[in-house]
Amino acid sequence: MKFEELPLETSLQRAIKAVGYETPTPIQEKAIPPLLEGHDLLGIAQTGTGKTAAFALPILQQLLVSGKVREPKCVRALVLLPTRELAIQVEDCFQKYGQYTSISTACVFGGVSDVPQKKALLRGVDVLVATPGRLLDLINQKVVSLRKLEFFVLDEADRMLDMGFIHDIRKVVAMLPPVRQNLFFSATMPADITKLAAQILRPHPIRIEVTPASTPIERITQTLYRIEKKRKGALLRALLMQNPDMTKVLVFSRTKHGANHIVEALEKAGITCAAIHGNKSQTRRQEALGNFKCEIIRVLVATDIAARGIDVDDVSHVFNFDLPEVPETYVHRIGRTARAGKGGSAVAFCCDEELDELKAIERLIRTRIPEGDPAILANLPADAPRGPQGRPQSRPPSRPQGRAQGRSQGYSQGRPQGSPQGRAQGRNGAPERRERSVSSSSEQPQQQQNSEQRPATPKTASGERPGSRARKRFWDKFRPKSEG
Repeated sequence: MKFEELPLETSLQRAIKAVGYETPTPIQEKAIPPLLEGHDLLGIAQTGTGKTAAFALPILQQLLVSGKVREPKCVRALVLLPTRELAIQVEDCFQKYGQYTSISTACVFGGVSDVPQKKALLRGVDVLVATPGRLLDLINQKVVSLRKLEFFVLDEADRMLDMGFIHDIRKVVAMLPPVRQNLFFSATMPADITKLAAQILRPHPIRIEVTPASTPIERITQTLYRIEKKRKGALLRALLMQNPDMTKVLVFSRTKHGANHIVEALEKAGITCAAIHGNKSQTRRQEALGNFKCEIIRVLVATDIAARGIDVDDVSHVFNFDLPEVPETYVHRIGRTARAGKGGSAVAFCCDEELDELKAIERLIRTRIPEGDPAILANLPADAPRGPQGRPQSRPPSRPQGRAQGRSQGYSQGRPQGSPQGRAQGRNGAPERRERSVSSSSEQPQQQQNSEQRPATPKTASGERPGSRARKRFWDKFRPKSEG
């Protein structure tokens, strides 16, 4: 089937040719026809299979042919997504597909000022792409209303639940009108997702499953290295230095601090890189993502919050620096490569503490990940174990830890502990208090002498200090007058 055979408007067909689409992907071929007929849809597809076009094109088509006009503060189609990066990319897709139409779009998410978002929503929009938190905030401010909603899309539903958005999703669903078309997409389909889909979709929805749930894309070459945790950084640097074909590399870390530490280590080795995680501002995250897309930097280090929000073409390698605690997250991570029919590579580092996570991942993908060349591990230097602040743990503390330790160090450095004076000071600090009191009494004459040396305040000709008459007149107002 070709896109030309689909019953889409001429303006949409023109936009499809402009973006270079010719043949629909499997999920697009199966999803677009029933969506154009108005059915609810439950789609199960891996990341990078073309889900966005599968629901964006039918929505744009029905918005065009309905003949309705948007109203102020109202939304006709809502797309709910878990991350800011993914929301921006989905709105960009809507703009590309509707570039030759009058369909208006808007994107709202947290982490930035809501003033421009409010201005866009006050005029009303046809398609709103949003994250749950900021959407509920704007609804509470009565900036936007969902009473005229016609289409509701919940994308990356399994990731929504992993990030704890289940309560926000239920709040949003409770505000939707009863008559609407629902589209539900997820890369995995555990029991919780099935229950949530039953609450949102109408009875007997169209179910489309392109690939088995939680199975990685077969075009990805997976490799595993079993290595100590403290040597992971050295292995990453060695692989990047020895393989110039790793041109666009995405590295996933479990923690934000770990991502920053990886960037520092790679920069010292002369490798251009940047980090993207929740502690970074939206401007910094977009700047790092843009530099990665333009290949200004070679390596982008990210946490799982960006696993579903990075849509970059030609990612050559994905590194799992830390294995994820949730096995499904491994599928989402490696799905950043091998897009648009191309191949890719995924490399995983596993230490002894992560053996349980490795077993769960291999059980989920139903295959054993082949191990890499052990020769590269022989000449690796062992990185010094890092402390919580990024310093080697072997470095002595910069100052005494605790009151007792600081007191003992002060006594031992001031006088010999075996001297009579040192022993006297060690008994409840009484001599020290006596010395302090004596010194304070000896300082009193000096303080009096200093006070005598201070210049006296000048007086007026009548012998009064400046301002005394004004103060006297002020307080005379509050004194009771004497009876004459």
